[in-house]
Amino acid sequence: MNLEFRKLKASEIDARVATVTAKGCSLLLYKDARVDQKVLDETVGAFNWERSHEVIDGNLYCTVRIYDDDRKMWVAKQDVGTESYTEKEKGQASDSFKRACFNWGIGRELYTAPFIWISEGDCKIEQKNGGGYTTRDTFKVTSIAYDQDGNINHLEIKNNKTHKVCYQLGCKEINDYISMKEQTILAGMVKDKGYEVEEIFPKGLNLTTEQYLQAIETIKKLKAKK
Repeated sequence: MNLEFRKLKASEIDARVATVTAKGCSLLLYKDARVDQKVLDETVGAFNWERSHEVIDGNLYCTVRIYDDDRKMWVAKQDVGTESYTEKEKGQASDSFKRACFNWGIGRELYTAPFIWISEGDCKIEQKNGGGYTTRDTFKVTSIAYDQDGNINHLEIKNNKTHKVCYQLGCKEINDYISMKEQTILAGMVKDKGYEVEEIFPKGLNLTTEQYLQAIETIKKLKAKK
């Protein structure tokens, strides 16, 4: 079984507040269970994976099985969940499923995320009555890109209330266009796989950084299929 899951898109990643101080807040990147389900369906097919849960020593574990058509058998990977603050059983079930999917490689690139700090000038910080600080602002990942090793090398996050960019990683803007030299190399790679550029990119080259990196992922998948 030669299995490779695609990298997560910006729209599939949540940016949640982790810690808050008087000077700002830190964020962590997450995926939810629906994203895992979507990626599994896309990659192996809705009928070629399954999940199950069991309690071991008082902890809820999830096992995700994927059918290996080459060996005609199911391959399983398992992990344990942690409680949510709201619904204990549902939280453990969802968390254990997401963790099991991390074991399969879905969203593992999130572990390469940098430390994300939003300063007080880019979010509204409030002091609690009993001491400490909080923020009611929420945040959204608007663009993300990865290097050839799957590490995050570009990240843009916006504040949902102000609609302003409050965090950026990477010296190259995501909307900068790739150089003609790089696009020529990419076009050669596409044709080398037996495809016309127009088949992969209906609007031709002239790609943004994000589109270019997605194109590289497409070519890798074409190569794996041949």
